[in-house]
Amino acid sequence: MSDILDPQTTAEVAPELAGAELEATGTVPQVDAAEPAAPEAPAEPAGPTFLDLGLDARVLAAVEDLGYTRPSPIQEATIPLLLDGRDVVGLAQTGTGKTGAFALPALSRLAETTDVTGRADTPQVLALAPTRELALQVADAFDSYAKHLDDVSVLAVYGGSPYGPQLAGLRRGAQVVVGTPGRVIDHLERGSLDLSDLQTLVLDEADEMLRMGFAEEVDRILASTPDTKQTALFSATMPPAIRRISAQYLNSPEEVAVSRQSTTSATIRQRYLQVGHQYKLEAMTRILETEDHEGVIAFVRTRAGTEELAQKLTRAGFKAVAISGDIAQKQREKTVEDLKAGRVDILVATDVAARGLDVERISLVVNYDIPQDAESYVHRIGRTGRAGRQGDAVLFMTPRERFLLKQIERTTRQQVEEMAVPSVADVNAARKRRFADGITRTLERASEEELAVFGEIVAAYVDEHEVEPARVAAALGMMAQGGRPLLAREQEIPSGGGRGRKDRDGGREGGRDGGRERGASDGRGSRGPAREPAAGNATYWIAVGHQDRVRPGNIVGALANEVGLPASAIGAIDLRGNHSLVELPADLTSAQLEAAANAEINGRRLGLRKDTGRPTRAERDGEDRGERRGGFCKDRGERGERGGFRGDRDGGQRGGYRKDRDDRGSREDRGGFRKDRDDRGFRGDRGGRPGGRKPRWGAQERSDRGARR
Repeated sequence: MSDILDPQTTAEVAPELAGAELEATGTVPQVDAAEPAAPEAPAEPAGPTFLDLGLDARVLAAVEDLGYTRPSPIQEATIPLLLDGRDVVGLAQTGTGKTGAFALPALSRLAETTDVTGRADTPQVLALAPTRELALQVADAFDSYAKHLDDVSVLAVYGGSPYGPQLAGLRRGAQVVVGTPGRVIDHLERGSLDLSDLQTLVLDEADEMLRMGFAEEVDRILASTPDTKQTALFSATMPPAIRRISAQYLNSPEEVAVSRQSTTSATIRQRYLQVGHQYKLEAMTRILETEDHEGVIAFVRTRAGTEELAQKLTRAGFKAVAISGDIAQKQREKTVEDLKAGRVDILVATDVAARGLDVERISLVVNYDIPQDAESYVHRIGRTGRAGRQGDAVLFMTPRERFLLKQIERTTRQQVEEMAVPSVADVNAARKRRFADGITRTLERASEEELAVFGEIVAAYVDEHEVEPARVAAALGMMAQGGRPLLAREQEIPSGGGRGRKDRDGGREGGRDGGRERGASDGRGSRGPAREPAAGNATYWIAVGHQDRVRPGNIVGALANEVGLPASAIGAIDLRGNHSLVELPADLTSAQLEAAANAEINGRRLGLRKDTGRPTRAERDGEDRGERRGGFCKDRGERGERGGFRGDRDGGQRGGYRKDRDDRGSREDRGGFRKDRDDRGFRGDRGGRPGGRKPRWGAQERSDRGARR
């Protein structure tokens, strides 16, 4: 966490504090001149400084060490109230300085109390955060602000980490505890956390905490604290549950609201793309290829969705990792560090897993699955555009989800602009540019000795084979591509997303019927693909389907890994019972066809070949139709002799479970539901139920039409 304490990096030292000052007042912290926004900062804008707010001198010294002089609006309004001992409800979005708004006055009051009564051995400040990441971030902020306070220890307690270090920290007398509700409850039940002398309680991102299902835990914690404590509640939104807690547990709280005109940051460009679910991956890869972004977070709704999307992006050549609430804490921390260090570029996450993440590299948030409520959207896009940096947010929306977009715009009071999917021409232009940039970087970084070696090899080859140097360079470029095509193939993404079967099936890739239309036929009795392949593509048949328990992702993985096809070259996948249809480039090489034919999924060869429609049984099994009609029935050489469960069917003898039918007569005499059965009598006369039974409606009409055929 040393990067958060580095005063040179504004974004990671108290990120909310920095973000608020830049975002809301136009003032930048007093930091190194390398900070890009510093030269543009206006000189001495009107408004109070931190010195004017009445903070303890030692806390103020830590703030000055971090390079800040002026508070954000939420800090300016909240700090004096908290220093006066008032309860506060603060309404402000992420990145506006909420952490500094409650941490600075809490530490100031703690310092003053310590000066009078001495160091306390029990927690004096408790801050609750919804996630582990946010708890760690808040604890780091407390650490940095308490730099000049002697004997003030800060402890983070959260699930997914060992109890030992946390118990040891509590026994040593941690005065500031930052934790998640679940782990705080655990320590309360163990008796290891004593809140009897608590001075300040903070609920950070309270709306998210309640939305995640911690309402009961929050109530239990609040009920375990003394009535004399001071409470500060901060939230990006104000749902009824927050107002209930405020009315029940806070003492005449002062409500402070910031940025009511818009609950999203002005530094974030918000766009949406209406696209069918089956085209989301293609749309996302085009955006990633044509726009310059460092770190990316893509949000999906489910844990399984994180793994699936991360795998698809990895196969497409991106450095993507999934993160969800069920992975170990050490793995989560390593993943975040990899994102910060650039070893990972794309983080695919659920809402819960990404809470509290503050990584400077994140410049793009992709709402791959649209959130179900506007509050989640606000929290999602708050991962970018922090500390005054510019950020982008893209929302994928199917036609059926337009009402959610309208709800988001109403709640945030901000218009989300529509964007167009980058064209294949744009993608190819970007790829050519990156390839050329790669040549430039290689020439700049390579030593003269290394270049001389390869230069001699190329020169000798040109002389020996009398080939143009440009052709040799082109061959070297193909070698560098590893057999993968440099340029993307044209694939149509319908404007507006469409309302095909795939969307109606809940957005599953391919749907249950692979997206095919009812009644579509390939001319040989088999329902074919829903649409014609894109230009330059063809439909291929593979020998795995539903019965082999395969999913579209398995097929994409096998074709990408074994054949070397990029994910963008793999089109629609139509899963059938015992086979599947896949749209691939029409000009696959013989080597690629052979590799695809021999590739395996779940131990079964794909046997890939061009699809020509459903083969006849004779084509599949090498035998005529008559030989295949056995099974439970006897030889069916003649229609009258159908055997099986029934006996010889010559003439009227149809055998099977039924008795000899010669004496039954024609259908007209058999009664039942057909015709009038006066000659057989009602059930009451046949030993059945007592009482008569009316003939079925329509029996007379059917008798008038004659016997059934």
